[in-house]
Amino acid sequence: MSRATHTRIKLAADIQGRTVTDFVVHAALNAATKAIEENFVVQLSMEGQEAFAEALLNPPEPNDALRRAFERHSALTGKND
Repeated sequence: MSRATHTRIKLAADIQGRTVTDFVVHAALNAATKAIEENFVVQLSMEGQEAFAEALLNPPEPNDALRRAFERHSALTGKND
């Protein structure tokens, strides 16, 4: 790590009243949380939220393909639920 990078990190840690180690761990945890949220959390627009809620509250009737898939699943598993 360059001296300038270390100096900058130490200054930021001092401003927050943390050790450099604590500051770096905290920054890494924040970056990890952000990366996970960006890759695993679905964020919908208001319009998307409304469409999703509508589909949950008033689902459409199953189409033929879904009915056939359910029948195949039931035949393979012996379950009818």
